[in-house]
Amino acid sequence: MAYWLVKSEPDAFSWEQQVLNRIEPWTGVRNHMAKNNLKAMAKGDRAFFYHSNIGKEIVGIVEVVRTAYPDPSIEPGEKGDWVCVDMKALRPFKTPVTLAALKADPAFADLPLIRMSRLSVSPVSDAHWHAICALGGTKP
Repeated sequence: MAYWLVKSEPDAFSWEQQVLNRIEPWTGVRNHMAKNNLKAMAKGDRAFFYHSNIGKEIVGIVEVVRTAYPDPSIEPGEKGDWVCVDMKALRPFKTPVTLAALKADPAFADLPLIRMSRLSVSPVSDAHWHAICALGGTKP
């Protein structure tokens, strides 16, 4: 199993909406590196659900339930082989883990969320996964 972090602006699509919808396609990714990360996801992989712009915090965990397929949100005439994956809400964090807290801890200096802050889909190492889950008060 691999671990990931996926970002969403909560005013566009929030953790609460993910929970309500249960399974939701992760659409709208328009960055080639992020697209390649979506393509690398396998069924059963887990991802942190991160609220970007508003909150800037990890709020829950989702699971990949369908691997990459063509993104249905592609507009007519839009160029690119954009994909999405289907995510299922697993559990919320008891305590959201803020970007500020991660930046303040040198142990997370090489976390892609810190190094490549604009990347919307990024890998998370096993060590970072377990440490962030502990900070969030949830099981890995």
